[in-house]
Amino acid sequence: MIENLGGRVATVWSELRPTTRGLVERALQLSNANSPQRNPPYDPRADLELSRLLTALDDRAAETTVDTDSEESKQLRHIANTCATVLQEKTQSAEVFAQLVRRADQHHDYKRIDVLADALNSRFAPSEICELARSEDVIVRALANEALSQFPTSVLVGLLSDPVDSEIARDALRRQAMEFGSDEARQIINALDQVEEL
Repeated sequence: MIENLGGRVATVWSELRPTTRGLVERALQLSNANSPQRNPPYDPRADLELSRLLTALDDRAAETTVDTDSEESKQLRHIANTCATVLQEKTQSAEVFAQLVRRADQHHDYKRIDVLADALNSRFAPSEICELARSEDVIVRALANEALSQFPTSVLVGLLSDPVDSEIARDALRRQAMEFGSDEARQIINALDQVEEL
């Protein structure tokens, strides 16, 4: 059925590895049956493939918005939403996370943005969240900064030695000190400021 949804979608679908294709097919079967989702095995390499498929589906759905009640349009939206749900539940990629946040914002799906925000601390490494904090997207950046400010201070201190992530970690420590009243974070910021003055 996916092969009939337009040239680019069909091309991306044909380029998926069989395991990734099977992941989407199982998710579609479960969503069509309205049965509770089981956690099928997930190969992190599927992130890029599913991201490309989601982009192709969303682009094709945007082309068919003139006739939003057509069967093809409904099918495209359903498959795209299923693909986004699989990624939302499994991805550990900063780029895919940013794509999902942008997509949810475009659809005014604030519940999905909340679910994605909750996944940050539990699924992403601090360095990945720092990457998101450098995003050009305001919402992605805000979610990442909020997540970093909730990390234990010791984790943020560990990031201070990284030349790429140190400034982001320092901002998160400042936020912990000022907004959350963390004495530990305040002491670390003061010590860093004193070292810089020398």
